[in-house]
Amino acid sequence: MTDRPERLRLPAWALAWRRWPRRRRLAAGAAALLLGGLWWTAGGDAARATWPRQQILDAIRFVESGDRDDVPDGDGGLAIGPYQIHRVYWQDAIEFEPGLGGDYPDCRRRDYAERVLDAYMRRWAPAAWRLGDAETIARIHNGGPRGAANDATQRYWQKVRERLP
Repeated sequence: MTDRPERLRLPAWALAWRRWPRRRRLAAGAAALLLGGLWWTAGGDAARATWPRQQILDAIRFVESGDRDDVPDGDGGLAIGPYQIHRVYWQDAIEFEPGLGGDYPDCRRRDYAERVLDAYMRRWAPAAWRLGDAETIARIHNGGPRGAANDATQRYWQKVRERLP
């Protein structure tokens, strides 16, 4: 009888792994880390609540104009319509989708303003727009293309969030 411990038997995949050249093992490890990072990142986005697009638009419109279509201009006359769209916002949307046509004053009409908002979100927040990520959409609507990362848009998001079902 020997006092040596029993040798552990490795599973077949571990034995195959040990036979791979060092470079191949490093590449496989790096790929696994990359995939794990992507999975972890996607998991964070997947956990975020989403809403149907119309509910998001309704909530934003309520915060911006009390859900009225005939609303006075805001921000000292710089924002117009039920979504309180600024000229630069409209210009971004038109630049992205020239087929929108129209003029800036058309943003006073709900249907046109929603098409402008649609083009703007497809330009600056396509994934959030597609998924219904209301927080990102609201914060970008309020703070511009980088609005989702701006702490100043948190309060606006809370107002929109209160209006979502």
